[in-house]
Amino acid sequence: MSIDSIVDWLQHPPASVSDQFRQSALQHQAQLTKPPGALGRLEEIAVQLAAMQHTLHPNVDHVQIAIFAADHGVAAENISAFPQSVTCEMIKNFAAGGAAINVLAHALGAQLEIINLGTVHPTGRLNDVRHYHLGPGTANFLHAAAMSGHQLAAALNAGRICAEQAQVNKKQLLIVGEMGIGNTTSAAALASLLLNMPPAQLAGAGTGLDSTGIAHKVQVIEQALALHTPHIHTPLEALRRVGGFEIAALTGAYVRAAQLGLPVLVDGFISTVAALTAERICIGSKRWQLYAHQSPENGHAHILQALDARPLIDLGMRLGEASGAAVALNLLRLACALHNQMATFSAAQVSTKQR
Repeated sequence: MSIDSIVDWLQHPPASVSDQFRQSALQHQAQLTKPPGALGRLEEIAVQLAAMQHTLHPNVDHVQIAIFAADHGVAAENISAFPQSVTCEMIKNFAAGGAAINVLAHALGAQLEIINLGTVHPTGRLNDVRHYHLGPGTANFLHAAAMSGHQLAAALNAGRICAEQAQVNKKQLLIVGEMGIGNTTSAAALASLLLNMPPAQLAGAGTGLDSTGIAHKVQVIEQALALHTPHIHTPLEALRRVGGFEIAALTGAYVRAAQLGLPVLVDGFISTVAALTAERICIGSKRWQLYAHQSPENGHAHILQALDARPLIDLGMRLGEASGAAVALNLLRLACALHNQMATFSAAQVSTKQR
């Protein structure tokens, strides 16, 4: 049985974004007590959300944040500044409420879910962590495909379930993030395949590699691509061969959210590579994506350009775990508040522009 038949749901088209509500939102913006365009990107965000949510009154008060965590076999090649045990340790930190995303989710009043897809070191039973047990991380893609077809399907389905639960729980926006030592290497390798770009333009410091470490990471990716490229003819196969459990789950979440008509706020480098993969698998998925921030990671600008994406903020953030998206969320909320609550010229009895 082929991978495509296992995950045939990926072929369903994305939902439609409403041009009618986009135009109505633009007309409403023109009537608010400000010069046209004076609120810049905030106006664009409100209009985009109005079109996505099919309403003149967009809202992102109810938000789901999910973090997918998994280990990577390629970590055995010494491509990270941190040991692989950190993945397991951070899952425990998430469960205990001590990570950056815990603090941000609490401050934002957003629901947070932690999903462990498979780690080398066992975490034990943890409260409020969902475990999928897809394996002790992926295989080392320097020597073999990172995932079997069934592992890939299960990881994609984990993302699918996450998006479907967000819709059932009437969430207005989905944010998904990741944690996994070695995942910037997987993301750079996947991006290299999708964009047909050399790894040296896409691989960066990750968790803090120096120039020597980055050069080694590039060499590992180059060797792996020499092994896998002759066998890759679809984005799904590229994801299977060099991706990670959590990158596949992110991809599945982005595709399913687009099919359901649920807006997503995309985080940094790894999440954006998954967003690009989703777009390549299910064309039109990107219409449901907003982009949170610009990461210092080398390849992020190239991925954003491929998606024709404009990130909202650039704070030099490179933590992952959806932290950049969480920080950008308040910009979306403020954009909606301005759109929904500002007075119109007629209501405020303010004169409009003369010409």
